[in-house]
Amino acid sequence: MKKLIVFLSLLLISFSGFSQSRYISETIKKIVYSRDGGVCQCCGSSESLEYDHIIPFSCGGSSTEASNIQLLCLKCNRSKSNSCYCKIHNRKVGSNCCDSQTRNASSTHSSSTSTARQCSGTTQKGARCRNMTKNASGRCHYHD
Repeated sequence: MKKLIVFLSLLLISFSGFSQSRYISETIKKIVYSRDGGVCQCCGSSESLEYDHIIPFSCGGSSTEASNIQLLCLKCNRSKSNSCYCKIHNRKVGSNCCDSQTRNASSTHSSSTSTARQCSGTTQKGARCRNMTKNASGRCHYHD
């Protein structure tokens, strides 16, 4: 009896975790593939395609909405990683949730009263920009 309770508890936990997983249903995959024309949304390649979260999963991006999934080739997806830029092609191919939170939080304060903070942009090498900014977008003049 005790083993059965433990088994059922583990089963319940696994199903509750499944809803918050990176799993993308076949239906969502078909919708995204059709919408994106079967090509990488950054470079146009049709080889080694992967389904990418536009708002990164680690930042709370959903796997259950087609509007948050896009097709990227393996190279562009690995280059994008947890940001919104493909570092290979220097193109914006997603949304960085940290940027939108910074933008929303800073829009409630005027720029004259806000304090300077580190730019949320990234360099060409993929490192975080070290410039300080008071800009409402959270980015310095190099990354606007």
